[in-house]
Amino acid sequence: MGNGEDGALDARLGVRLAELRAEQGWSLGELAERSGISRSTLSRAERAEISPTAALLNRLCGVYGRTMSQLLSEVEAEPALLVRAPDQPVWEDQASGFVRRSVSPPHAGLRGELVEGRLTAGADIAYDRPPVPGLEQHIWVLDGALDVTAQDVEHRLGAGDCLRLRVWGPTRFRCPGPQDARYVLAVVLP
Repeated sequence: MGNGEDGALDARLGVRLAELRAEQGWSLGELAERSGISRSTLSRAERAEISPTAALLNRLCGVYGRTMSQLLSEVEAEPALLVRAPDQPVWEDQASGFVRRSVSPPHAGLRGELVEGRLTAGADIAYDRPPVPGLEQHIWVLDGALDVTAQDVEHRLGAGDCLRLRVWGPTRFRCPGPQDARYVLAVVLP
């Protein structure tokens, strides 16, 4: 578990994950079968003994029919209409070298949101399914290079390039380097 604010966020996230499972009436075993994540890992995430990775959260979002931003917003305070840069929630997956900033506050009544993603050179994140089938994504690279694979097609994006797609299956985000990649991800629910 992390220290300070990171540890507090992991604790709130663990509580919310346990609540979502309870709302469905699922045991850890049932959730493990649905998500492909071991019961042990699910239990440790719910108790905030581990900080979940982006891939793990993506799988859980898929099972619960939420985007990652929606899930993370559920453990934050009620979002404001305006969020100043220093107040934008940042989540980091240290294991993969992925940093995610919620630029626009997600809201249950709205379908779109903006996210800033940063991948360190060499970082490689594979998602086995979309959190919501048919999710629309616009990926606009601000700095560096980003390889995005969707529907078995790899797209090499450089600074200024934008890729628009609907996500139905596995995706992969890879920063080939030599510098880190920074990009804007516009997410639109179907």
